[in-house]
Amino acid sequence: MKSQTAAPAPGQRMITKRSRGVGRRMLQQKYLYLMILPALIWVVIFSYGPMFGLYMAFINYSPGGASFFSQFFHSKFVGLEWFRYFLDNGDFYIVLRNTLAQSLLTILFGFPAPILLALLINEISGNKVKKVFQTVSYLPHFISWVIAANIIITMLSSDGLINKLLMLSGLVSEPVRFLQVGPYFWWIIALSNTWKEMGFGAILYLAAIASINPELYEAARVDGASRIRLMYHVTLPALKPTIVIMAILSVGGILNAGFDQQYLLQNDTIMQYSDVIDTYTYRYGLQNSMFSYGAAVGLFKSVVSFALVLTVNSIARKLNDHALF
Repeated sequence: MKSQTAAPAPGQRMITKRSRGVGRRMLQQKYLYLMILPALIWVVIFSYGPMFGLYMAFINYSPGGASFFSQFFHSKFVGLEWFRYFLDNGDFYIVLRNTLAQSLLTILFGFPAPILLALLINEISGNKVKKVFQTVSYLPHFISWVIAANIIITMLSSDGLINKLLMLSGLVSEPVRFLQVGPYFWWIIALSNTWKEMGFGAILYLAAIASINPELYEAARVDGASRIRLMYHVTLPALKPTIVIMAILSVGGILNAGFDQQYLLQNDTIMQYSDVIDTYTYRYGLQNSMFSYGAAVGLFKSVVSFALVLTVNSIARKLNDHALF
């Protein structure tokens, strides 16, 4: 009598067929997977490998005479103690206020600036002139913050260009000490970030504009649309998916106010207004050797940013079906 084996369930057949299809596709595209393998190894080693260091936020780590791993894994486990310490001390509210103020002002100026710049560059008729304007606009992105900060400090000094223009126009009677007044620092950071990054950010929107079907513009011109109406009724609706994705990323990075620009432009006089989460983490984590505390503050920022990305992405998907994932 022949033995009979039970036929696989429909779900199992589907999974088996799908796995075979994936295996067959990987075999057919083996050279493409080999090309991406170095990048995958790099991500695993340098992006996911260091994540074991997050454990430092839950222990009382201090370097000693033993090796790093021995000291790391034998440190006292304190749980959420460092997070409570950060939330309970007075620095939390000051640092959070400065971070949110600088980030929100940067979004206020820096988010629409690349869109407007891309629309203006797109309206330039000559290709050579358009390329010159585009190149000049994103050149500041490639200037390091060390050089950019020195340019900003020089322009905002008492005998700098900004004060000279203000005095010549009669708006002020004496030089304004921009970098010695705390609230001014928030606006300086926001405008500096906008100046430095809007040209490079416009590249993404120009690429999206280039993919718009020219027939849409032709049909709108036939209907008598002016250049302003072409931008409003054709270009901007086509940019909507890109704008939504960039908005999600901007809101998700609201706690990433920056480090280089704050560290290079701040001074002791305005520390109460210039200190953000990143500079605070650097000062306590590295300069004061409070490694566990610095790791806890950095992890707190990352978790909140991740939660913001998920929240804004969910809202965007429900409102207009355009989302990051």
